[in-house]
Amino acid sequence: MKNMGDFPTFLVVGLLIFSCLSYVRSDASDHRYKDGDAVPLYANKVGPFHNPSETYRYFDLPFCSPDHVTEKREALGEVLNGDRLVSAPYKLNFREEKDSSVVCKKQLSKDEVAFFRKAVDKDYYFQMYYDDLPIWGFIGKVDKEGKTDPSEYKYFLFKHIQFDVLYNKDRVIEVNARMDPHSLVDLTEDKEVDAQFMYSVKWKETDTPFEKRMDKYSMSSSLPHHLEIHWFSIINSCVTVLLLTGFLATILLRVLKNDFIKYGQDEEAADDQEETGWKYIHGDVFRFPKYKSLFAAALGSGTQLFTLTVFIFMLALVGVFYPYNRGALFTALVVIYALTSGIAGYTATSFYCQLEGNNWVRNLLLTGCLFCGPLFLTFCFLNTVAIVYSATAALPFGTIVVIVLIWTLVTSPLLVLGGIAGKNSKAEFQAPCRTTKYPREIPPLPWYRSAVPQMAMAGFLPFSAIYIELYYIFASVWGHRIYTIYSILFIVFIILLIVTAFITVALTYFQLAAEDHEWWWRSFLCGGSTGIFIYAYCLYYYYARSDMSGFMQTSFFFGYMACICYGFFLMLGTVGFRASLLFVRHIYRSIKCE
Repeated sequence: MKNMGDFPTFLVVGLLIFSCLSYVRSDASDHRYKDGDAVPLYANKVGPFHNPSETYRYFDLPFCSPDHVTEKREALGEVLNGDRLVSAPYKLNFREEKDSSVVCKKQLSKDEVAFFRKAVDKDYYFQMYYDDLPIWGFIGKVDKEGKTDPSEYKYFLFKHIQFDVLYNKDRVIEVNARMDPHSLVDLTEDKEVDAQFMYSVKWKETDTPFEKRMDKYSMSSSLPHHLEIHWFSIINSCVTVLLLTGFLATILLRVLKNDFIKYGQDEEAADDQEETGWKYIHGDVFRFPKYKSLFAAALGSGTQLFTLTVFIFMLALVGVFYPYNRGALFTALVVIYALTSGIAGYTATSFYCQLEGNNWVRNLLLTGCLFCGPLFLTFCFLNTVAIVYSATAALPFGTIVVIVLIWTLVTSPLLVLGGIAGKNSKAEFQAPCRTTKYPREIPPLPWYRSAVPQMAMAGFLPFSAIYIELYYIFASVWGHRIYTIYSILFIVFIILLIVTAFITVALTYFQLAAEDHEWWWRSFLCGGSTGIFIYAYCLYYYYARSDMSGFMQTSFFFGYMACICYGFFLMLGTVGFRASLLFVRHIYRSIKCE
């Protein structure tokens, strides 16, 4: 176990290899076709346009179904994303045009008419994939023109789809679906209706190369007016950083310089002069915190989530998460989280042993459950809701077994190996000052120096640096916008880390200057408080910026956002504490401590 201290290094190397393998991937859609060849067309899902989590299988609606419905084998990430691809009833052979070809003639029963009418009223859309290119469209429309009473609205189902396909030599480049506004089925009344579903296909040649066929989707988030807003967000964040840095440089450094001069003079003067300020508590500042097992577990989980975030950004910046690369992000999250569990085990156990903890096994179990536990409970509840709704968000039993196996065979062993490496690292806590036997009493402090007001101050500045970018991320994750400007997002992330570290250091100094030596947990809570602000933004976004509704969508939004914000809390709390620890060690190393 001599070289087990290098354990995280091996993990990092492994993750880098994984990153390269993920990038150098075979493109399943890189097919070449001859005239008349069958091009794969899969129907994916349907659902209310404003409720992105509430999606159902395409044939849950009584559309025309092919004689033999075949399901496409899907990767883990695709299933987690709610994709359920099945063969579509339309035949779009390569360069084979069709005009008003009949899919099927069907008599819709009263129940089916009512089912379709309810779907049209909720703005149901459908999604298909043609040669791995996405196709979107609405299933119908509501005629509200000149009508004020909802009972007078007329409901129509589109029954004719026009497919426009662009090709370059022997490859499909682009596909669009248009619904014929004149070919409709009236769904207004509860009565049986005869419907004849049709489709047309038009082919047109283009010069766009195959390698650039996805640019159409990524361009939408790079439009000039969007880029202006993103750059405004970065400038706003940079101004925040500069102001904060300037504040720290002019106030903190000047105060610290005066403190060093003062304490240097005090040591040369008579010893009977009473000490005040942060030097006065030098015998208590490195006293280990309460609940050290929980504290070490939080640091371990936060370090793992920070590593996970960095690797996700690396994959994003090299182009792995291109638009409609179905499930790539979810696959990466699951795999990288599993591979980085060793980092959590190593960090938590080594720090716990530095804090002179004895029960490292319990600490390791706590580390493994600190983030996964709440996430698992949230998943169980939301998956049950999805099962009740018969939505595609409900994971099949086989997928749940795969995730459990990953956790059992990869995550847990790596966590234990990391814990053993951390225990055997035998690193000692580096404290420039000796800790006294009995703690000093903390003097009475004003209300604004307590934990909650300090957390509010600490969380507001980092949140103000990222809130503009948050809207675009929310609109992508909880809507249908496409987000591809990962370079700008990475810059904002770096700014977030800097602001979090700076504000936590500043508040830690003011806490120590007030002779309050219990800074360990406070620095962690102040650093992580941005996660609470992000969750508060969730409330604003849900009620003011989105049209989401219904129990399932509401529970999915607030449930999974609670887990994400909790992850941010752990990650930024770790950043805040590490920055404060460096600062506190530095200032106490700069003075002579008895």
